[in-house]
Amino acid sequence: METEVEQFRRALALNAPEFGVDLQSAHFERLITYYELLLKWNPKLHLVAPCSPEEFAVRHILESLTLLKHLPAKARLADVGTGAGLPIIPCLLVRDDLHGVLIESSQRKAAFLKEALRSIKPPARTQLIVARFEAVPSPDVAFITCRALDKFSELLPKLIYWAPTTATYLLFVGQSLLEEIRQLMQVSSVEQIPHSEKRFLVTAGVRES
Repeated sequence: METEVEQFRRALALNAPEFGVDLQSAHFERLITYYELLLKWNPKLHLVAPCSPEEFAVRHILESLTLLKHLPAKARLADVGTGAGLPIIPCLLVRDDLHGVLIESSQRKAAFLKEALRSIKPPARTQLIVARFEAVPSPDVAFITCRALDKFSELLPKLIYWAPTTATYLLFVGQSLLEEIRQLMQVSSVEQIPHSEKRFLVTAGVRES
């Protein structure tokens, strides 16, 4: 009988092509280390809802990695309300050229993130900010991503005001939030996420006045 880690690895390998993700042997090992760490911390911190290894591989890891095709070499991105480190940590584990700023207001979740970031080499590629995004200056990044920010609809106008005006937004949203984003921002692309009917990755920028 397969272990959870074996099921996780098999699901990654089986579904990666559908997500347009090319995973090498080293990537599998890094992602497995992250998965094992999350399994250890999740019972206490509730970082993600309980799910099978297959669901975590597809719904969390591969969905996060759909960002990669939008990020040029040496891209700098900020993940606002990163929680368990999704989507940014899987991206940093697979792409050694990326620089990431993780913004998370929960001290408890930040303790997990500090541990998870030990796998990112060199350490200078990452910065963890433990605060609400509105309470800190916007970082020097070209991309802003967000996957599970609480009260996203309420906070989106604040996020637009806070972020660098030239930043490109890569946002994971459902159908209802998609319509709100269209009203507030200049949307350049909408991709339906594989294995989902009503989840999208939206690429957008600040609407020109």
